[in-house]
Amino acid sequence: MISMIACTLSALAFLPYIRDTLTGVTQPERASWLIWSVLGTISFFSQVHEGALTSLWFTGTQVTITIVIFLLSVRLGHGQYLSQGNKRLYAIAAMGLLSWHISDSAIYALVIAIGISLLGAAKTVAKAYRYPNTETVSTWLIALLASVFGVASVGQSDAVLLAYPVYLVTVYTAISLAILTGRHASYRAITE
Repeated sequence: MISMIACTLSALAFLPYIRDTLTGVTQPERASWLIWSVLGTISFFSQVHEGALTSLWFTGTQVTITIVIFLLSVRLGHGQYLSQGNKRLYAIAAMGLLSWHISDSAIYALVIAIGISLLGAAKTVAKAYRYPNTETVSTWLIALLASVFGVASVGQSDAVLLAYPVYLVTVYTAISLAILTGRHASYRAITE
């Protein structure tokens, strides 16, 4: 039941984001969504490998939505895919994925995926602060709530199964705060 609440909230959270992207209000950070799509897929399969059951619904929903938004960002997003900074980010990601492949460890894969994904998240956090009106704050707040339910849906104290939803709680909190503080800073600059 908790897993279904997490899935439902997660799906509902990103509907306004998709709508706002299609209307040009929201501009997904391209490199972030590319990285999140690849690494979310890896996280999903590492959880399958570790025997996740009900919590897979949440992760699967997250990954599917992430891929949809990445595809939208190709045409409607913000930022370049091949900037110098992104090339370095992709190189680090590739080295991490190669290391995972060599180690053949689901735990190692998850740790690497989350670490690399944090680099992608940092790009969205920075963009959300600088250009807060290019993000849909309600999406990130509802996704944060969904992630809290995602953590609860794991139902056991298993670090591998908890890692991805806890990571999402952290990222969604950071993005939400970046949008809100960015809007506040913009408002203060206008009123001073």
